[in-house]
Amino acid sequence: MLLKFAIQDFLDDRIFKNLSPSTLQTYKDILGQFQDFCNENEVLNVQDVSPNLIKRYIIFCQKNGNNPTTTNTKLQRIKAFLNYMVECEVIEKSPAQKIQRAKEDVKIDVFSDYQIKQMLNYYRRLKNRDKGFYAYRDYTIILTLISTGIRLSEMCSLKWHDIDFQSQTLSVFGKNRRKETIPITEKLVKELSLFKVFCEQTFGSDKLNEYIFTNRHNKRLTANAVQNIFKRLSKVMNFKDVRLSAHTFRHTFCQKCIQSGMSTFAVQKLMRHSSISVTERYAAMWGNDLKEQNDKYNPLNNLDV
Repeated sequence: MLLKFAIQDFLDDRIFKNLSPSTLQTYKDILGQFQDFCNENEVLNVQDVSPNLIKRYIIFCQKNGNNPTTTNTKLQRIKAFLNYMVECEVIEKSPAQKIQRAKEDVKIDVFSDYQIKQMLNYYRRLKNRDKGFYAYRDYTIILTLISTGIRLSEMCSLKWHDIDFQSQTLSVFGKNRRKETIPITEKLVKELSLFKVFCEQTFGSDKLNEYIFTNRHNKRLTANAVQNIFKRLSKVMNFKDVRLSAHTFRHTFCQKCIQSGMSTFAVQKLMRHSSISVTERYAAMWGNDLKEQNDKYNPLNNLDV
């Protein structure tokens, strides 16, 4: 079976299984890149894909700047595609079956308190200039991300009716494609309330978009647009040791919760990790930081015993 048709058949099956648009796009991009690599190596049929070819593709990606996390994601998607080919009896056994994931770096980027304050102060200064709408919106985006730890796609999908201002909760359409409700702080509730008033004054209360975050033309803000916002902010901030992205805000939220002494179970619920083992991995990573915090602030330190 031609690789081109096999990939399209697989993508159609993922659409039938109601995968999210972002996940579908990831499959399409990765498998499209893999197909191009196969074509360049004169491999046109699924039956001709070998373990060696897949390994060469992963090495090719590594040489082109992909880190272990990225190559592991690509390998995972290719494995899913080839497993589907086995299910359809196009091939007898997946050539990717025994290929191991690369060892990933344990370091995860997080923002310092100083860096967060720098970003917020930058937008506060801009509020008083001609870019008031952009500054206020981007300021509120950062507050929302750092206060909730929600994902980029989840933030872009937020609607005003997802906020319960009375009970101080937020409904999120999560990665598992179901609505989940998380608590939000009184401080964030106030900030979002003020931002709503600002949007009503800017666009008119009768023209308020159902989505919380929009562009200047009152159209829903896309994930790509937010990524471009952070790219521009990154050039201004010029942080040397951390990547400025929505996911870094999510990691920072997780780190702060763990370092504050929050239970692993509570962190899992707030982060909405599918398995507590994922949360435990983060907890183990920042465990030394937690010990340092305890050594510094333990009440026993102030007792004369």
